[in-house]
Amino acid sequence: MTRASRFAPRTLAHALAACAGLVLLSGCGYQFNGAYRGGIRSIYVEMFESHEFRRDLEFMLTEAVKKRIGTDTPYRLATKEKADTILSGEILEERQAAFAPDFISRLPREKQLTLGVRLRWQDIRNGKLLVEQPVLLQAVDYLTPTGETEKYAQQKVIDRLAARIVSKMYDEEW
Repeated sequence: MTRASRFAPRTLAHALAACAGLVLLSGCGYQFNGAYRGGIRSIYVEMFESHEFRRDLEFMLTEAVKKRIGTDTPYRLATKEKADTILSGEILEERQAAFAPDFISRLPREKQLTLGVRLRWQDIRNGKLLVEQPVLLQAVDYLTPTGETEKYAQQKVIDRLAARIVSKMYDEEW
């Protein structure tokens, strides 16, 4: 038996396995743009509205959402006139709660900051509403005795909320 004939079955088996893998992947609905909605190329993110007395939350949340869209999605940010879709929202409430008071000072050792938003994502080409979330809540805990401030908690909750907002852009079939 020649050297070429000894390796032919192994090479043929590898080729068949590769072909079978490609057929299975193509039949599973795999998309190269991932789990995001097809047919959408651009998005305009409106400045989040806010009726809270805390300053700059709407600016921080809008910028965090834009950054997440730019890094985590296949969509590109566009002007309102050139966008396929518009993402808009409103900060409904920021709430704080205090837990675990210190036995000596009676000051809270742990606090929780919760941010609630309303979210709407619409395709402006056909008017179809892609996402409507009347209330989306995100909470974070922080420890004031360790030096964690309210500003730190706000940034942390905004980052997590931006990630959750972008996760709403996944295709419904996924």
